Amino acid sequence: MPTLLIVHHTPSPHLQAMLEAVVSGATDPEITGVDVVREPALSATASDVLDADAYLLGTPANLGYMSGALKHFFDTVYYPCLEATRNRAFGYYVHGNQGVEGAQKAIETVTTGLGWEQAAAPVVVMGEPDKAALSSCWELGATVAANLMA
Repeated sequence: MPTLLIVHHTPSPHLQAMLEAVVSGATDPEITGVDVVREPALSATASDVLDADAYLLGTPANLGYMSGALKHFFDTVYYPCLEATRNRAFGYYVHGNQGVEGAQKAIETVTTGLGWEQAAAPVVVMGEPDKAALSSCWELGATVAANLMA
């Protein structure tokens, strides 16, 4: 069964709401035959990445950059996963209260280096996530998970 790994740093209620929407989309009953695994960025390992077939990443934009937790995740898994995970699908979401461009650029730079393929447009939310933002998070989760269905 294909596995979708959701790696997230969720330090706020806004990010918690976004994560829950992503998970809800990824685990929609119409999506079958996909195992969804959630791991906080500080505990996700190279083995988790190697065991998965696609990835969803979630982070706050801290000082205009991805969270230190997500950066630590990438630092930990980059070389052990570099060759084995090329061409795997991914998506991501970012929450910020100010500029998020640096966080987006950092995620795109690292995932390009890993050779991952973006499977859906990123979801970027500024401030409190409204109904439309949470719907976009749901769509993100559903899209990446549905792409794994056999």
